[in-house]
Amino acid sequence: MKPKNEQTLRQALEAMLKTYQMEGKLAEIRIIKAWPQVTGKMVTRHTKNIYINKKKLFVKIDSPAIKNELFYNRQKIAELLNQEAGAMVIEEIVLL
Repeated sequence: MKPKNEQTLRQALEAMLKTYQMEGKLAEIRIIKAWPQVTGKMVTRHTKNIYINKKKLFVKIDSPAIKNELFYNRQKIAELLNQEAGAMVIEEIVLL
């Protein structure tokens, strides 16, 4: 039996993230790391910059053809990325 002040490492890390309000940033990092898995190798090769600001994912793509394809699939990609992060992190994808 554990004393009341003991907790698992996972519980301690979750408490720390909540205390320092870092849960959102961690979810944003998960989104950015999930980009290659969700979009594939071809899109990843043409992705030059990716960042999140105010629930919008900004992605710089250097290929007009790929940018056009992503434009029509933005909503589905956003849903998949949010699933990977385990939270509603982004509401919109902006292609640059």
